[in-house]
Amino acid sequence: MKKILLMCSVVIGFLAFSAMSDNKAEFKFNEETHDFGNVPQGKPVSFVFKYTNVGDEPLIITAVESTCGCTVPSVEPKQGTPVLKGESGSITLTYNAAVAAPFNKFVKITSNSKTPLKMLYIKGEVVAAAN
Repeated sequence: MKKILLMCSVVIGFLAFSAMSDNKAEFKFNEETHDFGNVPQGKPVSFVFKYTNVGDEPLIITAVESTCGCTVPSVEPKQGTPVLKGESGSITLTYNAAVAAPFNKFVKITSNSKTPLKMLYIKGEVVAAAN
């Protein structure tokens, strides 16, 4: 009898904990990868990744890290500002296109969401200007 009672307590505790964790904030991006195609060398290109908080709690972006200095992220609303349930924001990635070569870059987004680490990707090919 004690074993059954203990087992029921464990199951109820697990279910209660699972239910609590499902209420976190959560990103829903319109897209997570953007292909610029061919990009003229020396002409920076930008793309705006739009997202909505589809979770129940306010979403707070704590960090946005680029893989190199050639890709610059810009967060709206500003990093650390809560995005309430149903509200939207954006992350703009600007690539400087300095070197003629294919590129495949990403930024790492850290937040308080159910998926605390999210990646956004940009790719394309920088082509040299014809002389």
